[in-house]
Amino acid sequence: MTDPIRLSKRLIEQVGCSRREAELFIEGGWVTVDGVVVDEPQFKVENQTVVLSPDAKAVTPEAVTILFNVPAGMSPEKALSLITPESLSAEHSFSKRPLKGHFLRLEAISTLQANASGLMVFSQDWKILRKLTDDRSKIEQEYVVEIDGEMVAHGLNRLNHGLMYKGKELPKVKASWQNETRLRFAMKNPQPGVIAQLCEAVGLKVVSIRRIRVGGVSIGKVPEGQWRYMTDKEKF
Repeated sequence: MTDPIRLSKRLIEQVGCSRREAELFIEGGWVTVDGVVVDEPQFKVENQTVVLSPDAKAVTPEAVTILFNVPAGMSPEKALSLITPESLSAEHSFSKRPLKGHFLRLEAISTLQANASGLMVFSQDWKILRKLTDDRSKIEQEYVVEIDGEMVAHGLNRLNHGLMYKGKELPKVKASWQNETRLRFAMKNPQPGVIAQLCEAVGLKVVSIRRIRVGGVSIGKVPEGQWRYMTDKEKF
């Protein structure tokens, strides 16, 4: 038996790399301990088998963007606390291996309408953060709205061309029926409460609101309360 030592120190002894390189190898998920990936340099090892992947690269792990299908009315702070390796959507668990660093310094952007569910974006990538902040007024969002009531005559046409409600001018949107009880709305930078106002203006009551897309990025087949990584091919 040997005294426990930091994984980074063991790696330095084995491969002759620098301390910083050892930390990058480990944080990047390139090191296994008895066949299990360990991404914490301070992890203590004794006689276990430590292996560095032959494909290992001593580079800072890439910044990630996480797409979370949040339940209705959940705050960004609460949603962030639920983003863990265990809540990664099983269908999307093969695209990228979760690392501890992926859950640090995540910022919530593109907040939802009040009491809405669906796509919420969390990112470490400053380019994504700036894009969704600076271009907020230009990026289209899409919502599926469960409604109750009977739409007034020519209501859909009125939604698509803009209308007045209680003395307030509401924006024109791209509105269409998904089925008999659901409308789809596509609009840029919707202001708080505007979807409920649009529905009320044509005689409808909102039952629920779910955001399914921001720009060119959709939530896809991610169950509520779970998340997936945004891919390199997706663009807002």
